[in-house]
Amino acid sequence: MDSTLSLKPRGKGKGSKGASSSNDKSKYQLLKEWSNWSLKKAKVATHYGFIPLIIIVGMNTDPKPHLFQLLSPV
Repeated sequence: MDSTLSLKPRGKGKGSKGASSSNDKSKYQLLKEWSNWSLKKAKVATHYGFIPLIIIVGMNTDPKPHLFQLLSPV
């Protein structure tokens, strides 16, 4: 798989049939690469942001626990 992004159609010649299908194919390939990239970034953000989010939500509850009480297993 080619990791570089090209906006030019890969078809050769001046035929309108080939240019249209390769242009559609490149649009779908670009959409697939963009969605794959964004899902990878969302996975990383969720992975590193979940526990801090739980701690922040836990510290903003009504009976205001200390940080140690949130992190202890009991």
